[in-house]
Amino acid sequence: MTKASTAFTQMPPSTLAALAQLGADLAVARLRRKESLKTWAKRLGVSVPTLLRLEAGEPSVSLGVLATALWLIGRDAALGVLATPKEDRGALELDVRQAETLGKERVRATAQAKLKRATQRQGQKPDAARAHGPEKPVQGS
Repeated sequence: MTKASTAFTQMPPSTLAALAQLGADLAVARLRRKESLKTWAKRLGVSVPTLLRLEAGEPSVSLGVLATALWLIGRDAALGVLATPKEDRGALELDVRQAETLGKERVRATAQAKLKRATQRQGQKPDAARAHGPEKPVQGS
């Protein structure tokens, strides 16, 4: 006996609703094409009960069956952009937070460096600075 996955029980309600809507939309697409359950299932390479589960939005239906259904209605190209990195809001927000942190660290480091230079200049004695005399510019050849 195989172990049941907990992924379906942990699925967010919004995701379940999206799957239900996708299944209903696929059913409408089939009906608009005047295809029967039996014909559509045959074209998908699945049984009628599996097609019914797909149209009901059940999350246990294989991704391959869903992809084939999208292909049948000419929408399979959308799969290629669903998880594109440039649209990954979570990763983009993380990148922004990291950039903000880096910016704050650089500002802090610059301020500390300026403070250190100012402290060092104040710590020099005026006589010691004059003892070396003014620096002569180096002329290039």
